[in-house]
Amino acid sequence: MTNIILCGGNGTRLWPISRTLMPKQFVKLFDDKSLFQLTVARNSKVCQSQFIVSNAEQYFLAIDQLEELQQSDNRYLLESVGRNTAPAIALACMEFDEDEIVLVTPSDHLIKDETEYKKAIVRAQKLANENFLVTFGIKPIFAETGFGYIEAEQEDVKAFHEKPNFDTATKYLKAGNYYWNSGMFMFKVGVFLEELKKYSPEIYKASYNAFTSASKENNLIRIKHENMLAIPEESIDYALMEKSTKVKVVPADFNWSDLGSFDSLYDELQHDEDGNTINTNYISIDSKNNLIYGNERKIATVDIENTIVVDTGDALLISKKGSSQKVKKVVEKLKESKSELHNIHLTGHRPWGTYTVLEDSPGYKIKRIEVKPGKRLSLQKHFYRNEHWIVVSGTATVEVEDRTFLVRPNESTYIKAGELHRLTNKGKSPLILIEAQVGEYTGEDDIVRVDDDYKRDLY
Repeated sequence: MTNIILCGGNGTRLWPISRTLMPKQFVKLFDDKSLFQLTVARNSKVCQSQFIVSNAEQYFLAIDQLEELQQSDNRYLLESVGRNTAPAIALACMEFDEDEIVLVTPSDHLIKDETEYKKAIVRAQKLANENFLVTFGIKPIFAETGFGYIEAEQEDVKAFHEKPNFDTATKYLKAGNYYWNSGMFMFKVGVFLEELKKYSPEIYKASYNAFTSASKENNLIRIKHENMLAIPEESIDYALMEKSTKVKVVPADFNWSDLGSFDSLYDELQHDEDGNTINTNYISIDSKNNLIYGNERKIATVDIENTIVVDTGDALLISKKGSSQKVKKVVEKLKESKSELHNIHLTGHRPWGTYTVLEDSPGYKIKRIEVKPGKRLSLQKHFYRNEHWIVVSGTATVEVEDRTFLVRPNESTYIKAGELHRLTNKGKSPLILIEAQVGEYTGEDDIVRVDDDYKRDLY
């Protein structure tokens, strides 16, 4: 059995912790482990292998975090643009033999009762072997309006329901045969693809064309951008599960959360005697039942109760508990204003390492850059900015036009706008340098890649 892990989604309801280039599934929220890492570790106990579906940026985050788990033999499928879960699962399934059973899971869910989880997996596998499309229904513990529901008679699915209002959710809870839709599935690859072809032929055909035209190397499949755009955008529920007659549900109670809001995150974090989340940077004066998140500055509250405070250095969120579902509206406002705060943190992760913005003002920007051993940046140039590099530790191999030279600690170099250049760390320890950008525009999109080890967009 193979675990197909879906890494899409930006987790906008957990902004500013979650951003487009560092979504919630890769943020280390629990004992220095991310939800993605917990997903891999959990499903490694019930599956023989993982197949990870992500975009190009998340691919390198996944590789880094899997290395921390000492797992390096996974397979990947990269989507240049997301088209929702039905195409993502279809593209992944096309890589397998028709009799392979796959467990399809999001990468951003928390499951704490692994004993009950394994029981549900065993039951689902039996049903999948009988050629059913299996979904997992979570027994509701309160009237949640943020989830879709599955109406069932034991394991027979009667209907899928949209996210309800509170009164309807209360009726579902009292009825006893409605379950939260977990977004997890299990089935034979051949059964899924045949049913998809029957009920959503356009998605099947476009996905098949995209898969057969993809570039494949080692354990990596890259879907071409134009082929991804040609696939209709649809969820697996709408495209298939609501239409097929082969659907079964496994009712489950394994302490599940999709961590879809700060209120749900508060429930999963440890609290002190006053009900505040534990944080070494937090000073509480007569404050109770607060979620406090922040690692960069001291946070102090006085006579504050039932509040969410999230500080990430470049953004501060303050919300009443119970209202955190509205955070996605903040993200919409940021997008409307052309801000990058929804997109990236002060520290950005790249396949070669990281950069941290130390200062960003009109006309200049200062960064701390760390390049991993054996890695190099793309061969690139900029139109609007000059760059000054000062090496702090390690030795930099620098290419500028037709020159190649070394820059050692406490030495510097200068790259003029328009010059082709590349930075390489040939050493065995991290290369750390300070980069000062000076120019009329210092945005991250002022970059033209001519050659790139990681096959990101070239001009």
